[in-house]
Amino acid sequence: MFSKYKYHLLLHVIIFMWGFTGILGKIIQIDALNIVWFRVLIAFVSLFFALKWLGLPRKINDSKTRLKVFGVGIIVAVHWMTFYTSIQLSTASLGILCLSTTTLHVTWLEPLIMKKRFSWVEFCFGLIVVLGIYIVSSGIHASHLNALYIGLFSALCAALFSVFNAKLAEETPASAITLHEMGIAFFFISVIFFAQQKLTSDLFKMSGSDLGWLLFLGIACTSFAFLATIEVMKKLGAFTVSLSINLEPVYTILLAIPILHEDKMLSGNFYWGSLLILLLVIANGIYKRLREEKTSYTPKNKHQSLD
Repeated sequence: MFSKYKYHLLLHVIIFMWGFTGILGKIIQIDALNIVWFRVLIAFVSLFFALKWLGLPRKINDSKTRLKVFGVGIIVAVHWMTFYTSIQLSTASLGILCLSTTTLHVTWLEPLIMKKRFSWVEFCFGLIVVLGIYIVSSGIHASHLNALYIGLFSALCAALFSVFNAKLAEETPASAITLHEMGIAFFFISVIFFAQQKLTSDLFKMSGSDLGWLLFLGIACTSFAFLATIEVMKKLGAFTVSLSINLEPVYTILLAIPILHEDKMLSGNFYWGSLLILLLVIANGIYKRLREEKTSYTPKNKHQSLD
């Protein structure tokens, strides 16, 4: 029984950890940019040795691909910088809710970048999400509006690097792409810190608990989660994984209530708007699955089972 569902369980452990990353943005008592700098550094080092130990590809030989990955690595850095800034300016619930709109951004980016067919149904989903964001924004304090805008921009960045990575992964191993992007993100933020004269010993001044959470964030929530997701996707398929990932904001909001007591800071409108957005994100995933089944259906495979 357990062996049948172990990959489903592992998938939800991964999603739970990703949901916890938003909580860590509040728990770790250092600046948002510092959190990201340590996260990508720890992720790069741990991923480098993990890939070497597992014998997975680490190199990108094509110079044009390296240049493209360099650009995407900067987008990854900007995504995480804005994500944690949004959380520290408001709440973990708001930050992760904004991130849940990533899937809807992908629906209009894929036709532009991947040359896929434009979907008016998905476009309508996006319009309804705008309504959901309006409901959410009416239920938050005016001081959190900047965090909302930053969070939505972070989601756009997440959609951009997701689609670009999907394009790059057609010819380049995902392990090599991720390793390079972590290194590039670290380099990019280091340049910013150097310009701001922040690359000093003060950068490493933190409590023991902050260091422990940073190690957990970089190793477990980033390196391990990435490697485990590759294995899970092989067993369960890309659709099952992508649809299940939509539960990430649900986990974050549920965790934020007992850990951060954010229920005291959020109104009913926030939760109604959140529910609308989450339902639409899931509906979009189901719609994509039905569309894929319809386009791939042929008489020769009509007796094959669906995963």
